[in-house]
Amino acid sequence: MAKNETLTSPIAANNETCFAYPFEAGCTTNHSSNNLSKDSSLDARLIILLEKETELKLQIDELIEEITNLEAITKNRSRSNEICWEDFEAPEWCVPIKADVLTFEWDEFAKECQFDVILMDPPWQLATHAPTRGVAIAYQQLPDVCIEELPIPKLQKNGFLFIWVINNKYSKAFEMMKKWGYTYCDDITWVKQTVNRRMAKGHGFYLQHAKETCLMGRKGEDPPGCNHSISSDVIFSERRGQSQKPEELYEMIEELVPNGNYLEIFGRKNNLRDYWVTIGNEL
Repeated sequence: MAKNETLTSPIAANNETCFAYPFEAGCTTNHSSNNLSKDSSLDARLIILLEKETELKLQIDELIEEITNLEAITKNRSRSNEICWEDFEAPEWCVPIKADVLTFEWDEFAKECQFDVILMDPPWQLATHAPTRGVAIAYQQLPDVCIEELPIPKLQKNGFLFIWVINNKYSKAFEMMKKWGYTYCDDITWVKQTVNRRMAKGHGFYLQHAKETCLMGRKGEDPPGCNHSISSDVIFSERRGQSQKPEELYEMIEELVPNGNYLEIFGRKNNLRDYWVTIGNEL
């Protein structure tokens, strides 16, 4: 080693050790090369990420376009399914009775006819002031006590009761059935579908609701001509208007008790059906 090239003490830089010479910058040159290598690696990774971002943006655009098309199809389908009430004609053999169920003369009505099947879709009072999280309720709700006081026992000595329930009213519905003299015997699940046959998920507090349940109770003996082991306890059917229930349930009831006396309480125009008596204030 030359006289003027005396090695000084080592210097640590970036976990690497180099030796600095008094009049040379060799150590600095080594670090510059390392930095350039790292910069090149970062540039390559950045290019890959940018390419992935571009690819994801294209996929998002395609999904947005697909959603827009599906919404347009659904909207057109809904319009085609809408009933024009001005031109609406009730089925020829239905018996609609427009009345407030709370003030209706049930005693006189029960004297004239007893029913083999009673179907109810009560306007249950929901638990909170904003339970639907943005979904408007287009009908009046009733407290449990008003529904419970309906004189159902007077309308039926033997037969079946079908009652639609919402999630927080299961216990109350069972209480009502017991008070009215019914024994729970089965239930029916309606799995809601979209026009594309996909599951139609709705709002819910913990889980998104995609089904509704109809409880079935029995009182006394089976009605004359009652069939057993029919159909299925699950209905897969398209979701239609608000609170509008599937037509398959009516078909199931008519298969269960052919040529029976059928009564629906809290019915609407879209529920009117041949050979059914329908009572409600929205007819």
